[in-house]
Amino acid sequence: MSSNESSHRVLSGMRPTGRLHLGHFHGVVKNWVQLQHEYECFFFVADWHALTTNYEHTQDIEQNTFDMVVDWLAAGVNPGAATLFVQSWLPEHAELHVLLSMITPVSWLERVPSYKDQQARLNDRDLATFGFLGYPLLQSADILMYRAGNVPVGADQVAHVELTREIARRFNHIYGREPGFEEQAIAAIGKMGKKAGRLYKELRRGYVEQGDSEALERARALLGEQANLSIGDRERLFGYLEGSGRIILPEPQALLNDAAKVPGMDGEKMSKSYQNTISLREAADSVDKKIRTMKTDPARARRKDPGNPANCPVFALHEIYSDDKTRAWATEGCISAGIGCIDCKKPLIDAINAEQETMRERAQQFENDPDLVHSILAEGSETARDVARETLEDVRAAIGISHR
Repeated sequence: MSSNESSHRVLSGMRPTGRLHLGHFHGVVKNWVQLQHEYECFFFVADWHALTTNYEHTQDIEQNTFDMVVDWLAAGVNPGAATLFVQSWLPEHAELHVLLSMITPVSWLERVPSYKDQQARLNDRDLATFGFLGYPLLQSADILMYRAGNVPVGADQVAHVELTREIARRFNHIYGREPGFEEQAIAAIGKMGKKAGRLYKELRRGYVEQGDSEALERARALLGEQANLSIGDRERLFGYLEGSGRIILPEPQALLNDAAKVPGMDGEKMSKSYQNTISLREAADSVDKKIRTMKTDPARARRKDPGNPANCPVFALHEIYSDDKTRAWATEGCISAGIGCIDCKKPLIDAINAEQETMRERAQQFENDPDLVHSILAEGSETARDVARETLEDVRAAIGISHR
């Protein structure tokens, strides 16, 4: 796969924690639904990652996987548009993880922000394991396996993508220096034709000698247009541009989610650990009850007390679910005490239940036929395996352990 093709591929995964809630939907899955129509998408169940912080409690992983994937499908993730698979069904992930571990400095893993953060937050669990230390590297293997150019993440996960970029860069530097690399790159320039070849050299000189990032992007675009170059020659020239070797594992980019912050019923961030969630496909009467009892602005102790929408978790839901007219009505009614909190909540109940009803309808066929879910994952895993095997063949060849 060329670097240019890599830019059209997306990889993202979720640990199987069971039924999803509105925070998951608006934070991750809704974005997936959009991305599947814009990129070649691979979405996977990260069940090995579930072991890194909770290896003692594995009895629910299979059921949690089923429930989570049904929620994906109910939310609109389409197996006809994206590849859905289970991480542990592809041992290729483990092999790439091992191979990358041979070149990854321990200090790189120890400096990942989430390493010490999770040790502090999850102090009731045994995290003194190689698996926990190495889970960012396993994430990198997941990404690099599919040579995904884009990884949708929140701001707190950007460091993991940066680590992946560093690992890819190190791998390419160590193993991309094939014998006669520079001679082969110069020969490849000659295959571009005089005009394109001359422009490539000028742009490369602008980047290498002057650090002109615009020249680098123009040169990359130029290479993407060269239909007469083989994939190998194109990758050599991508690497030659930056002074490195042939690019075997393209560096991914973080695709930042514009994720809405979904408040829980107690006003804190919606989270299973806080027991403040509304699940996807939750029954309409349960949604009604939870929203009606949801925490509001503490200044509105009585119906006649004016409030401030900025201090009300309910208004954060209006930002997600209501149109401009409804938000203006809620704002004015709150500030003037013209409406009560129950009045303010009614449009939200209707909007959330309308969204949920669509999901409940989509999910019915999958809940009634678990074999259908299994077949979707099995088919997706075979598609993913084809890509994974191709990557591993290139990686083994670059290292020198093909044994052919």
